[in-house]
Amino acid sequence: MSRYSTPGIEGQYQPGSDEQVLANILGITGPEKMDEVELGLLDQLYETVFADVLEDQSLTVSDLKKWHRMWLGNVYEWAGAERSVNMSKPGFTFAASVQIPQLLEGFESNFLKKYTPCNGFTEDRLVEAIAAVHVEFILIHPYREGNGRLSRLLANVMALQAGWPELDFSLFDEHKEYYFKSIQAGVDGDLSYLERLVKDTLRLSRNDKS
Repeated sequence: MSRYSTPGIEGQYQPGSDEQVLANILGITGPEKMDEVELGLLDQLYETVFADVLEDQSLTVSDLKKWHRMWLGNVYEWAGAERSVNMSKPGFTFAASVQIPQLLEGFESNFLKKYTPCNGFTEDRLVEAIAAVHVEFILIHPYREGNGRLSRLLANVMALQAGWPELDFSLFDEHKEYYFKSIQAGVDGDLSYLERLVKDTLRLSRNDKS
């Protein structure tokens, strides 16, 4: 799923894990156990972030780094640090690691400052905002692990700022091929596919809470 072109702790696997688990502070060797730990910590992060973020708060790259470190800081030494390995998935390559600092500056100035805070947004404006921010963050892929889950937290915060309930991402999971095609389309600036998925997700989430 990923390819690594530079050495370092981020490219190392935990001894005894058969290259299934990244090197970690806790010495975990089983992927199921690691998934359990990361999920439990993510639940805690959601509680903290939802309690702290204000509806009129403009989000920043520093916020994202803080969230990543809060989430995985007790698991990985590199939590909260920009990745130093190059990564790719079938169909597209994420940003080269050397470009990440500059790309994050642009992400903050051109996306986070433009689209947050989301209070007062119409549904269409929120759909556009979440889709644009999500695609850009995923393509930059600033961290070695957890970018997808962090991007969902970011989308959730944006939705909550606009007065929507916590998002149900089951459509993202059920239609993975469509989601990946949406990200690929976003490389060329076409957000229409992801906007459709985001809109359906918003409406599903609202119906779940009604």
